[in-house]
Amino acid sequence: MPVMKRRDFLKYNSLTIPSIASGIGVHTLSKSPFLQALYNEYVDTDKILVIINLSGGNDGLGTVIPLDIYGKLADARPEVIIDKNKLLKLEDDIAFHPSMTELRNLYTEGKMSIVQGVGYPNQDYSHFRSTDIWMTGSDADEIIYTGWLGRYLNLEYPNFPVDYPNDLMPDPLGIQVGYNLSVAFQGPASSMGMVVADPTWFYDLINDEIQPAPNTQAGKKLEYIRLITKQSQVYGEVITKAAAKVASQNSYPDTNLANQLKIVSRLIAGGLKTRLYMVSLDGFDTHDNQVITTDHSQGEHANLLTELSGAVAAFLKDLDSQGTADRVLTMTMSEFGRRIISNASNGTDHGASAPMMFFGNNIEPGIFGSNPNIPDNPTWEDNLPMQFDFRSIYHTVLQDWFCLSQTNLGAIFTQNFQTLPIVKNSPCISTATKEVNRKAGRSLIEVSPNPFTTYSKAEFVSDGEAIIVQLFNSSGQMIQTIAQGKFPEGKHSVTFETELLPAGNYFIRYQTQYFQQGKWLVKVR
Repeated sequence: MPVMKRRDFLKYNSLTIPSIASGIGVHTLSKSPFLQALYNEYVDTDKILVIINLSGGNDGLGTVIPLDIYGKLADARPEVIIDKNKLLKLEDDIAFHPSMTELRNLYTEGKMSIVQGVGYPNQDYSHFRSTDIWMTGSDADEIIYTGWLGRYLNLEYPNFPVDYPNDLMPDPLGIQVGYNLSVAFQGPASSMGMVVADPTWFYDLINDEIQPAPNTQAGKKLEYIRLITKQSQVYGEVITKAAAKVASQNSYPDTNLANQLKIVSRLIAGGLKTRLYMVSLDGFDTHDNQVITTDHSQGEHANLLTELSGAVAAFLKDLDSQGTADRVLTMTMSEFGRRIISNASNGTDHGASAPMMFFGNNIEPGIFGSNPNIPDNPTWEDNLPMQFDFRSIYHTVLQDWFCLSQTNLGAIFTQNFQTLPIVKNSPCISTATKEVNRKAGRSLIEVSPNPFTTYSKAEFVSDGEAIIVQLFNSSGQMIQTIAQGKFPEGKHSVTFETELLPAGNYFIRYQTQYFQQGKWLVKVR
């Protein structure tokens, strides 16, 4: 006789549970051994992830500046390059934009880390499509209708929204501050999150206020719609009670992002069990006026980074004062980076990979990945190569922050991705993630001849693990997989044909589960 899985039992029998429990609903049983057995894969954690979406495509080369190639950058992007003397130095070979003073301080305090070159193969360069890819966790040529956060929440809270809220989860599963809920929160059957429209909506809700409407027939209808909307908000009372528990907060800058993060901190301190929050800072599509002509340290990009820096610093300080800082991991994301070269409008155009930033008490401080390199005399088609797939970040957060098992990760993503040692002081961090990278400082892949014409040979090192070696063009599109599989310990070489490739710059990428390395190549006629 086939055995019904526990999650299928919940899915198909949740509405009948009251009949076998003398009319007591699931929410009453949520702490009983009976229901806990049904939720045996549920991970009980008070950890929280806050995502800051830098919407529009942040210019990574103007945010985290590689000093070791500053001269090449100055030649490639003269319209936007920032005076080297104004940059905020982090390490000998890397610096921040001068508007990021507060974030530089967080880095110095060990509360910030940077992951270089995050992106995905075959970058689309469309805001809409690339955002969908990041929010769903899909490949560039794959359409997925659920979000990576929604699939995770559905795994932890199956059958939502039936019989929710309940004692196991009385609060919203995820909250986004904004007017639309991202597809990232979309589950298989329904959206797994709720929207807090804006700070005004939030404070009207918790203060039981309704914004005045015009004294017209249409205005009276608007008042009625607002009232019904407020009454129908399932979690409105929950949010109000949580906010009421927080008597005071630290000061924040008077900016949109800071106001969003202030709400998030208040709800966390108020005791919500919500695991996922998303806020956004718009305006990073800096095709023009990224800088002002007379001072490249000023302009639209500088204003955005000033807002980001001040808001994040205030948020972390407030978390500390509320006693919740150890529970919160904050990260930035953006749908893509910008081009290597600048344009004639004091801006930059859509590009490929860019750095991601992480903040908190329980992140490993420092920089993951190498400084990006650029080819000599880059053209408009040339791009920064991807060092880390964005889904590696998602794997790391779910595995090492939320303690998801490999089995459950396989239910969220169809592929395995390397994890990075970003998280510390978490009981679920795997031994492999904790290990110090034994390969640090070693060159793991070499290519010769380089430049090449009709063929080239990749020589790489294996410690006995699974390896993949791939060739990308300068726009970030994958050309071919050169080697893939588990290789015995030692050195290996693979010759690959290049006769049909057009002349230009290429990038070869070596990756294991825990490490990556890359080299620029040049094809000549």
